Amino acid sequence: MLLLLPCDIISLSDLSKSKCVLQIQRRQPVILHPIDPQLPVMLDKLYRNRGVTDVAQIQTQIKKLRHYNELKGIERASSLICDAIVANLSICIIGDFDADGATSTAIMMLSLKAFGHSNIDYLVPNRFDFGYGLSPEIVDVAKQNQAQFIITVDNGISCVAGVKHAKELDMQVVVTDHHLPGSVLPEADAIVNPNQPGCEFLSKNLAGVGVAFYVMLAVKAELQSRGWFAQKNIQIPNLANYLDIVALGTVADVVPLDENNRVLVHQGLQRIRSGRARPGIMAILDVASRPCHKLSSTDLGFVLGPRLNAAGRLDDMSLGIECLMAEDVQQARYMAAQLDALNLERREIESSMQEEAEKALKTFALEGNEIPAGVVLYQADFHQGVIGILAGRIKEKHYRPTIVFAKQDDITLKGSARSVPGVHIRDVLENINAQYPGLIEKFGGHAMAAGLSLKASQLGIFKNAFEEAVFAATKGLPSHNVLLSDGALKSQDITIENASLIKLAVPWGQTFEEPLFDGVFQMRSQRIVGKNHLKMVVSLDGQEFDAIAFNIDLQAWPNTQVQEVKLAYKLDINEFRGQISVQLLVQAIQPADRFGL
Repeated sequence: MLLLLPCDIISLSDLSKSKCVLQIQRRQPVILHPIDPQLPVMLDKLYRNRGVTDVAQIQTQIKKLRHYNELKGIERASSLICDAIVANLSICIIGDFDADGATSTAIMMLSLKAFGHSNIDYLVPNRFDFGYGLSPEIVDVAKQNQAQFIITVDNGISCVAGVKHAKELDMQVVVTDHHLPGSVLPEADAIVNPNQPGCEFLSKNLAGVGVAFYVMLAVKAELQSRGWFAQKNIQIPNLANYLDIVALGTVADVVPLDENNRVLVHQGLQRIRSGRARPGIMAILDVASRPCHKLSSTDLGFVLGPRLNAAGRLDDMSLGIECLMAEDVQQARYMAAQLDALNLERREIESSMQEEAEKALKTFALEGNEIPAGVVLYQADFHQGVIGILAGRIKEKHYRPTIVFAKQDDITLKGSARSVPGVHIRDVLENINAQYPGLIEKFGGHAMAAGLSLKASQLGIFKNAFEEAVFAATKGLPSHNVLLSDGALKSQDITIENASLIKLAVPWGQTFEEPLFDGVFQMRSQRIVGKNHLKMVVSLDGQEFDAIAFNIDLQAWPNTQVQEVKLAYKLDINEFRGQISVQLLVQAIQPADRFGL
């Protein structure tokens, strides 16, 4: 069975067939005067285009981090964890099966071991058996493993039943999470979450790994005040050694890179670039053939993140966690190779699922149906591990909030949701839950991504409710994607030096997007490389540049009739057979006379 809402909005690479031309909107600086005369002119403009008004907003020294004592509940949490360490209680970390959960778990495990506590273990609920978070079932497993003290990472704020069950079994529970809370909070012994009511921590965008890192900073300070390290003759650990893990989890979870997160990511990147990263991170980079000294924040999301995520999506996230914690280089390389193989398998499954979804979408589009506000997809053989990725792909292509469901068991469906700017997907689910109590069994998430489960028999009702809720939420919003451009570049500005300058500047990411430029170029040559990538040579003012557009529409390109194209592109550096050159990484392409500016 395939259930969906029909769509006919075309992807960035399908512009020649689109009913509406994709729009490019050029960013405007919020202030006209330079932020800092010492900044390169290009960077100064790019920062001002992103709302920066003061040089302090782009400083990334470690001293610029918000202090952990601003987090509500952290004093109580650190005190309880220290008590558990002193009493040598059996501590169990309950993680999540994505990159943020894996990095959060690794941070906790490495830190607590560095503090001298060895009576510690972790559990990551297998998504196919237990589902998400601290469920009563996973609490029972922790109890069977003799756990006395539970710390959740990247989950817990919505696990009311699981926390209650743990308390009934006489276990202490500290919740560390970053997801938005529901109307009822779990009755944990302590909660650390910047988004919980009453928390005045200014960076609400911490990832789960960021929260875990802050909690460990507070625990370290509390242990120092108690004289713990001196008593045990333990060298006081430097938790900055784990910032590479923090950076990875933060970027992979696609949280907004506000000022505080940019500091965390920059500091982690500096460790990786200098070759001081964890053996597991270095090993993953090695199998991906990415040199560490040129790593960018986008590489964390597109190179490291997917390989780490693959373990949780298809197998057991403990493989990813063990790779991050590995001390032995050879062992790390072995596990990194396994992660790489899983990622290849994940891509094949995802590709097959996307083909099935697109076939159905095209069938509906040919029937002339109007595109609705949202998309719901379900097929019995969809793989639970990749429905989130598929939802993201469909959302990007058709620019509609999308939920993809997979079969969890004979009764229940599990869904993964992705949204578009302006539509807070968790709030949409909250509204549906309020209007149709009991329709959704459980849900949670962020503005742009969420997860849920419901009975298979209720899918039709949910589909209608979702369409209505999204329709209300999208009133007044664009019905198609709008690319924000930093403007046109002159030919003399398209250089390796500027590409490197951008790549190694402050981290780019969610809400602080990597620079994008647009312009008209002469098409000199075009050919398909790989499966569906368009390799081009284009020229501007007589100077030629290599360009590439990935996952192009093969029905539209190559197009030998096109003499002139308008491109939206990022500056990139291409290394091939020892030759280094600047390359245009094309995000959108259109014959020049059909592109909207």
